Amino acid sequence: MLKGNFVRGLGYLGEGFGLIRQPGLRLFVVIPLIINVLLFGLLFYFMAELFTGLIAAAMSWLPDWAWLQSLDWLFWLLYGVVILLMLAYGFVIVANLIGSPFYGYLSELTEKHLTGQEVNTDDGWAQIIRDIPRALWREVQKILYYVPRALGLLIIGLIPVVNLVAAVLWFGFNSWMMALQYVDFPADNHRVSFPDLRRSLAASRLSALGFGLPVALAAMVPVLNLIVVPAAVCGATAFWVRENQSS
Repeated sequence: MLKGNFVRGLGYLGEGFGLIRQPGLRLFVVIPLIINVLLFGLLFYFMAELFTGLIAAAMSWLPDWAWLQSLDWLFWLLYGVVILLMLAYGFVIVANLIGSPFYGYLSELTEKHLTGQEVNTDDGWAQIIRDIPRALWREVQKILYYVPRALGLLIIGLIPVVNLVAAVLWFGFNSWMMALQYVDFPADNHRVSFPDLRRSLAASRLSALGFGLPVALAAMVPVLNLIVVPAAVCGATAFWVRENQSS
């Protein structure tokens, strides 16, 4: 039986958007945001041709059955959604890999703000530099967890008829991955291992999916996906504080 509160989970991203406007947190939102703008510009440049190529390759796998050909518009739509989800999470992976030291520190400041502690950034840059190796290793662990499962879903998406459920599976998987991706920042600050984090989120899976779903949707929207990353970090920290209190 799935545990947690899906509706409560949905509210954390909105709380995150409110938190990124707090004076003590803004600096560590703006710098990664600039990085994201530059990164998104490069990805957008290559996205159009990649999208067209992947769609054409997927359609070429379909057998020449009349009833399937009449549904080609549906397959274009489904494959388009799947590829957009892949590109959205691909953007998140690269953005977090580059900005992870900033986001770990942003999460720490957010938790202090939420728990009523003094938000002091005097040693911010020194701490960010110290945390770079550990932050990068955490991102690598998430990529290693994501890739084989994403490949499995991609293969399912290439099987005629079975691929009709691929978009639904991708939405569920991406929602789970977004929760893992961002709640990992406060978890890492508390030295919770990645396997332990997965077990912790699984214990309140509905809350995790509720948080991850709007993040996954926002990551697919150009421009909005630039600011959703720091908002998701702050929202995930609120998730960490509130869900740990309620468990």
